[in-house]
Amino acid sequence: MNIYPALGSLTPGFLLIGPLGWSELLIILFLVLIFFGPRRLPEVAEAIGKSIRKFKKSSREIKDEIESQTSEIIDGEDKSG
Repeated sequence: MNIYPALGSLTPGFLLIGPLGWSELLIILFLVLIFFGPRRLPEVAEAIGKSIRKFKKSSREIKDEIESQTSEIIDGEDKSG
């Protein structure tokens, strides 16, 4: 059964990739270690951590803004009738 009828028989590439197991994660870690080297690996990990924190903070701020706007709209409708 094709859940993407507009694509015909083609399936998107992300559906072909399954979950990552331990062996795949070890291979990825090994390749990252070879590519960046042991000296730069902490710097890369720190940069990734900062990026993830910024992303989480931004998405939390957006969520809070949406919730405050929707509550203002709902409160405005309650007051007007």
